[in-house]
Amino acid sequence: MINLENHVISDNSSINDALLKLDYLGSNAVLFAVDSQYKLIGALTDGDVRRGLLKGFDINNNIIDIIQKQPKFIKEHSIDIYKIIEWRNAKIKILPVLDINNKLIRVINFNNTNSCIPIDVVIMAGGKGTRLHPLTLNTPKPLLKVGDKAIIEHNIERLYKYGITNFWVSVRYLGDQIKNKLGNGNNENQSIQYVWEDTPKGTIGAVSKITNFINNHVLITNSDILTNLNYESFYLDFLEKDADLSIVSIPYKVTIPYAVLETKDNYVKGFKEKPTYTYFSNAGIYLIKRELLDYIPKDSHFDATDLVEVLIKNDKKVISYEFFDYWLDVGKTDDFEKAQKDIKNIQF
Repeated sequence: MINLENHVISDNSSINDALLKLDYLGSNAVLFAVDSQYKLIGALTDGDVRRGLLKGFDINNNIIDIIQKQPKFIKEHSIDIYKIIEWRNAKIKILPVLDINNKLIRVINFNNTNSCIPIDVVIMAGGKGTRLHPLTLNTPKPLLKVGDKAIIEHNIERLYKYGITNFWVSVRYLGDQIKNKLGNGNNENQSIQYVWEDTPKGTIGAVSKITNFINNHVLITNSDILTNLNYESFYLDFLEKDADLSIVSIPYKVTIPYAVLETKDNYVKGFKEKPTYTYFSNAGIYLIKRELLDYIPKDSHFDATDLVEVLIKNDKKVISYEFFDYWLDVGKTDDFEKAQKDIKNIQF
């Protein structure tokens, strides 16, 4: 996201006014013309200005004479991710976002934003982080710094780069510190709200307290994860497989230190010398249809594994999204030390 006002121009402005703003924007030279109610009425680039001047318009003419009157735009709360990908692939770099009244509310720049995924995010940050003592005696684990930022800040910033703006953070242990650090959101149009756990609610129980989700799909993630997961690819896989719940899974290899016999009816058919097996483990990142969160009981201890079991029993489609790139659970001291090294070499 970028500064909205830099890309906005009033519909009563002159072509000369537009030239001054376009010159200031440089490579991001797109203006969006709005009326007095901030409703979008057109778009304007330096190319439009040149064509207008060649047609004989004067720099004192109103911009209405030269604007594109049917610009492409994104409608908040009804975002078509496939249309966004189409426009992005067509090298359209800057798109306006409108509310239900066609009022311009923000601008997305695909030079520094990866996507615009229509999901809400819940970050579970209520744990005590006892395995990281003494680091977490006076600091909640999500606020431990990896590089120059807290772990939870890495997560929020990466999600924000995918156009996600609506966040809820579940807090309990030293929760005031987390709220004071994050506030209501550090970026334009970003919203961070908080869910307070009076007692431990398990890995997902606190989600039942949230009643004001905006989008139809909700991503739930642990706060102590570092990953370069492509959230757009994760979301597209969810849609294309028509899933009810998708769980990010990571490979975990186990090497047996002995030869393993291959048998049938007690007859040895062969053996493998110190074989390695790959299993897929829960990465602590979930994507779910909003209405299925009703399966989480109110004000009760409830883990993500409980939700998975309930959904399967109710014949819901639960799938795994296998992820093979960088993922680290910063749960122990060794992991924390590894994260400090990894952050220097991996682009999150």
